[in-house]
Amino acid sequence: MRILLILAHHGIKKKSLFYKFVYTSYYPSLTLDQLAAITPTDHDLEIIDERWQNINYGWDGDLVGISSLTYSAQHAYEIADRFRSKGKTVVLGGYHPSSLPQEAKKHADSVVVGEAEESWPKLLEDFEQSRLKSFYHSKPVNPEKIPSCERISTRFQGVASIQATRGCPYECKFCAIQKVEGSTLRMRPIVEVIKEIKSIRSKRLFFADSSLTINPEYTKTLFKKMKGLKKTFSCYGNINVLGNDKEILELANEAGCELWLIGFESINQETLHAIGKQTNKVDEYANTVRKIRNHGMRIMGLFMFGFDTDMPEVFDTTIQAIYRWKLDKAGFAILTPFPGTKLYSELEKEGRILTKDWSKYNLKDVVFQPKNMTKEELYEGTKRLVNEFYSTTNSLKRSFRDDHITPHRFVYSVTSDYSAKKLYNVFGL
Repeated sequence: MRILLILAHHGIKKKSLFYKFVYTSYYPSLTLDQLAAITPTDHDLEIIDERWQNINYGWDGDLVGISSLTYSAQHAYEIADRFRSKGKTVVLGGYHPSSLPQEAKKHADSVVVGEAEESWPKLLEDFEQSRLKSFYHSKPVNPEKIPSCERISTRFQGVASIQATRGCPYECKFCAIQKVEGSTLRMRPIVEVIKEIKSIRSKRLFFADSSLTINPEYTKTLFKKMKGLKKTFSCYGNINVLGNDKEILELANEAGCELWLIGFESINQETLHAIGKQTNKVDEYANTVRKIRNHGMRIMGLFMFGFDTDMPEVFDTTIQAIYRWKLDKAGFAILTPFPGTKLYSELEKEGRILTKDWSKYNLKDVVFQPKNMTKEELYEGTKRLVNEFYSTTNSLKRSFRDDHITPHRFVYSVTSDYSAKKLYNVFGL
């Protein structure tokens, strides 16, 4: 068969080449490469990453597969409708279709719910036999059956994504990852992960795991095996492990880790309890940041605003804490109730969901009614923090205070800050 796989994305492809390069370099996607790896080789496969490429609606083939997140869902539906109007069979998958499969089915012949390693090959077999089902539901895949990616969509990226584990046992109310990956942590054989790392041309990696600290012993072994591979990488981790396990910090630094992305979420312990962030204790934040920096690595703290416990002054207290801790980087998001999450269910029950225009579910627009501030206060407060933290002056200050600064590290720090500010501007902040 001739198969066309599309990563749906709207908005950025009309921007300049700089925006496209920055977006795909710092936010690489594994989706297309993972699908390519599990597509039988006797099929003719074409892929389109809409962040870079335009879709040819005159494509002459048998099956169109489209993957989308929530903010690109409506656009994905438009793509699907257009291909179906031309008589093509269309399959939808990804986070949003997995969360709202009945909605997605209105625009597709079939919907893949959850992981694709087992359901996608089965779907292709059924399609060839003219017995395509409406839905393909997947159980958590055996990690030994997760193959190395076919690196098609990311071959020109400065940063290559890789995944060593899947699933997250923590049940944070706002997180949608369990709708696809489930709540059971599964770890790929380390020998396979190392083999894949060695096959990647890029010297810079991004681990797309929800957290590399869920099973510290697995991660320590992985880092030991990575030592000497001459790769630098960034990955997600949790406060409770990073602040209390000196060995994992030492091994991470030796393996080439340059940046830990940590979901601080809030500086209010009451908020953390309310959202189910079990791993975080605010009084451990400062000490953990210090320990990571002392081991030669940087920290990107991730924060969200709009929780029911947030008051208008949360923005000032947060930025002051960030300065006290001397965070190297920070990500600021507006709380977003993604379909399928506990947060969405609660807010919908309370009548506080303001729109189901999925294109606004981008972490930068306010799509629900906050409890203790206005929509405008939430939006403007987040915007103010972005502009202040990523100002040229503050960016340079952070770079110069780096105790482990090198010319390359300085340039990377400043340019990545500039790129981050540009990306916020893409989404309106």
